[in-house]
Amino acid sequence: MATVWDAAEVKSTGRSSRQSAHVALPATKTGAPRVRRRLGPGPAIPFGLQIGPALLVLLWVGGSALGLIDPRILSAPWTVVEAFGRLIEQGRLQDNFVTSASRALIGLSIGLVIGTLLAVIAGLSRIGEALIDGPIQIKRAIPTLALIPLLILWFGIGEGMKVTTIVLAVIIPIYIHTHNALRSIDSRYVELAETLRMSQKDFILQVVLPGALPGFLLGLRFAVTLCWVSLVVVEQINATSGLGYMIDLARTYGQTDVILVGLVVYVLLGLVSDGLVRLLERRVLTWRRTLAN
Repeated sequence: MATVWDAAEVKSTGRSSRQSAHVALPATKTGAPRVRRRLGPGPAIPFGLQIGPALLVLLWVGGSALGLIDPRILSAPWTVVEAFGRLIEQGRLQDNFVTSASRALIGLSIGLVIGTLLAVIAGLSRIGEALIDGPIQIKRAIPTLALIPLLILWFGIGEGMKVTTIVLAVIIPIYIHTHNALRSIDSRYVELAETLRMSQKDFILQVVLPGALPGFLLGLRFAVTLCWVSLVVVEQINATSGLGYMIDLARTYGQTDVILVGLVVYVLLGLVSDGLVRLLERRVLTWRRTLAN
């Protein structure tokens, strides 16, 4: 028997047949309309993103307080807080933090400049793309951390190897997302620039760079994350300073509380740096929201 829509419900609600189709399903054999089940995650939960981490901390506190967690495997939260204060009092945490932050900042800055220049050259020139895109894709297929043995042979185990590792990790996301944004610039803007007879310099400054900015900022978020990941690894390879060195030294002596302090600092650095990039993105890309409105 053919199904029919419940016309009475449509008439009582005052909605059109097209609108009601999103609310009611075809009538069943008994004549009663079936209720549509909404797909998706449902309404947003206040502070939903904080529930998971808070639950993990509560389990950690409860397990430590009840003796369910061996302190030799995972130190209690209050022990980690004590270790945090002790490291600050001794000055070890500040010194290692400054060293790590300096390495990350230098590597990130160099990687941003190189990645952006390569993306602009490849994005504006077919010859540049033919020369640059291939090697970049090859590097993309090779994990940066897999190159560490080769980098040690080339640069030794000093600062040069550590900074170079971070630079190589940062270049890829910056290049990929910026290059993709350049290739995705609306052709109408290019035609308008040609109509206005803009110079090459004005074209790059007023059309190319603003058009590539969203992709660059997206690549910057990935680059910051990879920067910290690379830093953690290289600082545990024959280093004598830095947060990674502090963590590796604590592993040698079985100091899980110090290890957790270092991990917490890394987490905070990652969250803060990502938050700064997102804040920069909101401030710089205000023109997109203006156009959307």
